[in-house]
Amino acid sequence: MTQSPSIVDSHCHLDFPDFEGEIPDIVKRAKAAGVTRMVTICTKLKNEPVVRAIAEAHTPIFFAAGTHPMSAASEPLATVDQLIAIAKHPKMVGIGETGLDYHYTAESADIQKESLRIHIAAARETGLPLIIHARAADDDMARILAEEHKVGEYNCVMHCFSSSAELGKAALNLGFYLSMSGIATFKKSQELRDIFAAAPIDRILVETDSPYLAPMPYRGKRNEPAYSAHTAQTGAEIFGLEYAEFAAKTTTNFDCLFNKAATWVAP
Repeated sequence: MTQSPSIVDSHCHLDFPDFEGEIPDIVKRAKAAGVTRMVTICTKLKNEPVVRAIAEAHTPIFFAAGTHPMSAASEPLATVDQLIAIAKHPKMVGIGETGLDYHYTAESADIQKESLRIHIAAARETGLPLIIHARAADDDMARILAEEHKVGEYNCVMHCFSSSAELGKAALNLGFYLSMSGIATFKKSQELRDIFAAAPIDRILVETDSPYLAPMPYRGKRNEPAYSAHTAQTGAEIFGLEYAEFAAKTTTNFDCLFNKAATWVAP
């Protein structure tokens, strides 16, 4: 049996109730599909201990921590020092997810912006990549990312990228990365596929955002890290590459951005 080329699920939510009691099996299925590493994302800092414990219990799993923009108004505002302290953990590899979401929570725009700038400062201070959620806030997002980059450099991935070509270009011009989710496999996503096709291949990552946004042919079902392979297959087609080459390139990209995960050695 030929082993699948290795890929990375750069963004999933394994602490969500959808996966309760199933994580060992989730990891096994991911490995069988060639998904050798995954980053599980904490969206509320009060849940960080649970997310951290998942990463500690499973060698292929790393974690990131932050306050999701949709929770920015209902959760205590994170501090830079708090995020820096969490980042000392050997398997904590990213800051976020953070960002702006005006689709569901436009009324909290001001606190979202404040939270975003705190996370950026922590990313700058720790050297860990910022993980950005952006929805219906392209102009403010592009402006803040650029303003903060002038203050001091930091690195970043636009997670589950499905925004405008303009925001994609703004992020790429800052040296940031675009992450491809199952949305790119949907029939009506040709415009999004075109945005990815115009991007440099060395700035592309793959993710599931599971349990959400399952790619074709699983659309509408619970997503899981193993399904990264389906998104990666679409990614290979977008860039006109063999699957193994696209898998290798996106894995290299992940290692460049999430270099703490790349250099981690199991105790």
